Amino acid sequence: MIVVTGATGNVGVPLVQTLARAGESVIAVSRKEIGVPDGVRHHRADLAQPRTLGPVLPGAAALFLLTSPEFMANGDIDAVLDEVRAAEVPRVVLLSSHGVGTGRHPSVLEDAVQRSGLEWTMLRPGNFDSNALQWAETVRTERMVAAPFGDVAVPAVDPADIAEVAAIALREPGHQGHVYTLTGPEPISPRQQAEAIGAALGEPVRFVEQSRAQARTQMLRYMPEPVVEATLGALGTPSAAEQAVSPDVERLLGRPPHTFGDWVSRTITAFR
Repeated sequence: MIVVTGATGNVGVPLVQTLARAGESVIAVSRKEIGVPDGVRHHRADLAQPRTLGPVLPGAAALFLLTSPEFMANGDIDAVLDEVRAAEVPRVVLLSSHGVGTGRHPSVLEDAVQRSGLEWTMLRPGNFDSNALQWAETVRTERMVAAPFGDVAVPAVDPADIAEVAAIALREPGHQGHVYTLTGPEPISPRQQAEAIGAALGEPVRFVEQSRAQARTQMLRYMPEPVVEATLGALGTPSAAEQAVSPDVERLLGRPPHTFGDWVSRTITAFR
């Protein structure tokens, strides 16, 4: 049995589907009620209240651990891991961040998992393709994308690729103690992303470059300030490591990572 937290998210949804298709017994955990594939059990829990997770952990072979930005500000990761140890779950796969490896983001979660005594695997994805969904409304209504740093390119990764890697780390031996950096196949700028959305729609999508201050104000509506500052730094003045393409997705999946265009084609109805 595999327990998946964050089961409503851009990674959690395809991960639950991937595990279910592989014939795994899956418990999908989220803070609200959700629909799940046939054969998958849903459990409502909030990691901010670790004991709500405890009832579904006994007998699990592995836990996929995904925390929200709010949890980073107010949650207790050690209390969550206490529940995991008490249930004798042997393996944790943590969805971390490329920013931990580059020093942009704090390593609190990774440090706690590493000292927990559990078998662990760290997944460090960079910029998600699905972050482009923040432009969906303006693309639908105005055929326009507004973003800062229009010509600064960094790799963006398909959440479905992250889910496939997570499924491997959860199901197969040999990944304990490994840290995987997950990126797409090439750096891509916001202007190029707008062009890719336009190509998939069959009509132009105008790009409008925001100032850093404009982007910051917008992002603060749904992200904590430290996360906003780190994200703007990575997008605006990326280091060589943040612009590099990692081989880990291709090495683990045996195929190249999906392109941003692949992701857009699969989700184009969000932009119509």
